[in-house]
Amino acid sequence: MRIILLALLLFSRISSLEGSTSPEPFSTDFLSWKALPDLPGRLGVAGPFVGVHRNALIVAGGANFPSPFWETEKVWHDGVSILINREDGQHEWLEGYSLDRATAYGASVSTEHGIVCMGGNDGVRTFDDAFLLTWDSTTETLRQIRLPRLPQPCAYGAAGRIGDVVYLAGGQSAQGLETAQRNFWRLDLSKLDGPRELFQWERVVAWPGPSRAYNLTVTQHNGFNKCIYVLSGRRANVAEQVDGVPGFAPTRDIYALQDVYEFNPAHYDPQAFDAESGKYRGTGRFAKPWRRRSDTPHPIMGGTGAAMGQSHIFVLSGADGELMARSAELREAHPGFPPRTLAYHTITDTWIDAGPSPANPVTTPAVWWEDRVILASGEIKPRIRTQQVWAIEPVSTTPSFGFINSSVLIIYLAAMLGIGCYFARKNRNTDDYFRGGQKIVWWAAGCSIFATMLSSITYMAIPAKAYAQDQVYLLGNLMVLAVAPIAVYLALPFFRQIDATSAYEYLEKRFNRLVRLFASASFTVFHIFRMGIVMSLAALALATITPLSATECVLIMGVLSVIYSTIGGIEAVIWTDTIQTFLLLGGAVLCFGLMIAGTEGGVGSLFSIAQSEGKLHLFNFHWDPTTTSLAFWVVILGAVGQNLASYTSDQAVVQRYMTTPDIRRAARSIWTAAILAIPASVLFYGLGTSLYGFYRSHPEKLDPTYMTDQIFPLFISREVPVGLAGLIVAGIFAAAQSTISTSMNSTATAVVTDFLRPFRALANESDYFRWARGLTFCSGILGTLLGLLFIDPENRSLFDSFIRVIGLFMGVLGGLFLLGILTCRANSRGALVGALTGVVVMGLIPIYTQINGYLYAAIGITVCFVTAYLVSLISPASRESVQGLTIHTLRGRDRQRM
Repeated sequence: MRIILLALLLFSRISSLEGSTSPEPFSTDFLSWKALPDLPGRLGVAGPFVGVHRNALIVAGGANFPSPFWETEKVWHDGVSILINREDGQHEWLEGYSLDRATAYGASVSTEHGIVCMGGNDGVRTFDDAFLLTWDSTTETLRQIRLPRLPQPCAYGAAGRIGDVVYLAGGQSAQGLETAQRNFWRLDLSKLDGPRELFQWERVVAWPGPSRAYNLTVTQHNGFNKCIYVLSGRRANVAEQVDGVPGFAPTRDIYALQDVYEFNPAHYDPQAFDAESGKYRGTGRFAKPWRRRSDTPHPIMGGTGAAMGQSHIFVLSGADGELMARSAELREAHPGFPPRTLAYHTITDTWIDAGPSPANPVTTPAVWWEDRVILASGEIKPRIRTQQVWAIEPVSTTPSFGFINSSVLIIYLAAMLGIGCYFARKNRNTDDYFRGGQKIVWWAAGCSIFATMLSSITYMAIPAKAYAQDQVYLLGNLMVLAVAPIAVYLALPFFRQIDATSAYEYLEKRFNRLVRLFASASFTVFHIFRMGIVMSLAALALATITPLSATECVLIMGVLSVIYSTIGGIEAVIWTDTIQTFLLLGGAVLCFGLMIAGTEGGVGSLFSIAQSEGKLHLFNFHWDPTTTSLAFWVVILGAVGQNLASYTSDQAVVQRYMTTPDIRRAARSIWTAAILAIPASVLFYGLGTSLYGFYRSHPEKLDPTYMTDQIFPLFISREVPVGLAGLIVAGIFAAAQSTISTSMNSTATAVVTDFLRPFRALANESDYFRWARGLTFCSGILGTLLGLLFIDPENRSLFDSFIRVIGLFMGVLGGLFLLGILTCRANSRGALVGALTGVVVMGLIPIYTQINGYLYAAIGITVCFVTAYLVSLISPASRESVQGLTIHTLRGRDRQRM
């Protein structure tokens, strides 16, 4: 007896050791796999509910076959295991929890409210239940909270989530595959605490393809919006229902599917769907909420997919059906489901083989936990489960920047410093420091205006926007031609007439000093924040293609800009801008050629692909101001508003055209900047389309760890020849520095001219000059600190963020200048009330509305102008003369000088 007991003890110990032995980490070019502690129990389960709540990984229910696997019946379970991470960093499974009943093969989604569990079965019944699993980490208790029932029973479906809305697609309504459904339901969890009659599952128009079960449902961004992707699966092999559908029949009764569909909620109108008949009658941009995407390379049944990065979906497991007909014959000799992964890119609509995997567990959902994708348990071959739990994360493959590229970067940045030192000796007073003694040649001033409006953000973000979306924003860039005449014939005469150093001197003459100080202070705050935004967003992109971290990039840009701007003044800024203009445009032309050469089929193929995929789309005709698919009127109004605000009220731009000797040459500088913007815009949007063509031809070169806005830097670092890549990266660095240095110099100009000089705060010109340099230095340091604070790798669009910030701040200032120039009745009281109202409204719009940030500048101008004018009409008229200060009272000779 003792021998038997000792043998049992030894066997138990060996089994325990085997169960706790973790497989070795496994890596490919795209993914890294690391084992976590095995799921408790000896067998593992298939079809569990898996999710994360309050930093706990929860695995609930499931089913398995006891050993011997091919001689026993399937068993359903109600047990719940919870994996937590203790304070010492060790993972620990907690047990002793259970569901209300044994359930498997339902769908589950993690939310901030808890894990939404939907449907499932127990081998006899298929359920229409839905419930929340919530975890209290303090008391270590698990709760099961009922949710509204599904419209009908459902098992073997899959779910995804966009915000608070959970979507469930596919599944069977009973035990047989012939009951596979073409169902698409959603539940809005934001209504969880509202009236019960409003918190119900909603039937949504389904994909335009056959019914299915064992499908994948994954949420990912498509360049415009987050979308739901329904992939593959299987259904009953009924000839008339699968004719023309990609896939094959692994057995006589089963048809394995390969089709893929994308649902865009922004293109869906619930009012256009009749749930009873299943008919959808949407029009305009709501006409097609679903679109067909590229088929999977092979069927993926019962598989697992996870969104990684900003536009990749990785298929981590799935059965391809090749050996399905031989499962009973092979039994334990079955080699298991193919251990290969796939990657789908939502923007280029391409599939690649993403390499081998250490395991292929099917019928288990993937969840994000601790910044990794978790695959818990699952079925690894017919009837056989696994206890293994895998943590998976994408692998970054950053290439070496190299000695030559690094040398070019260092030399170029040193040259920019040298320019600052050269011009330092020319600065003798604040007029030299702020206006270059008004001796700057018009074409250099024009290039500087162009570079200021461009910046490194737009240099990277415009191609990324066209790559991810289409050409709709191009029309907005071309609106500078419509605004240039307004700047030349309306704004410029007033600034030249009063010989302004600060643009806001005009506001004091037209209204009063308080309005001037308000505008100057708003400008100063905006540009200090703008420096931080430009540095942080540019650094995120540059850090991916250089040996430097984002923090180091911010520090380099900030420190170098502080040095050459502080010592060199506006003349150094303008000439570095001019050099950078030619470098950036030349680099863009070079990259454009390389992209065309690398696109399969060349220019003709690129144009054909771009046309068929909607990449050349220019106009959207609808009235919705909230969607990312900008309407034609939004583009026109938004772009005119942004350019009006910049060319009439932005000290950084006005200061440039005040550095030229006279009004005619100032006008030429404005026209130079406007004309340069046209071919540059066409070039940059063309780059985006070319990037799309290149990476559609070479999807294996896409890196899932890169953000969409980093697509152009990715191309530069990996496809541009050594040396030239370093020069272009240097140009991007320098372009960011150009924007930063512009803000530093303009901020110092505003503070000295608007806050110190009017109050005669300093004794003499040399004191003002010293303060000018000191303020330039301090503003640069403050902007750099904000740049370090603002680093946010989750920002999806540099372009959208930049446009939004410009609109929030500069719209109100544009409204003030237009008010002064266009009306004689407006007074200082109205101007102040209008400006303050504009600030309040612009502060509330992002909080309480979904209006696209592209309209912010136009809204700010309108609110300020209309409010100010109405208040001026009902308040006493000003007794101050407005002679020469409005378009109506401008002297004839001032107009003729244009």
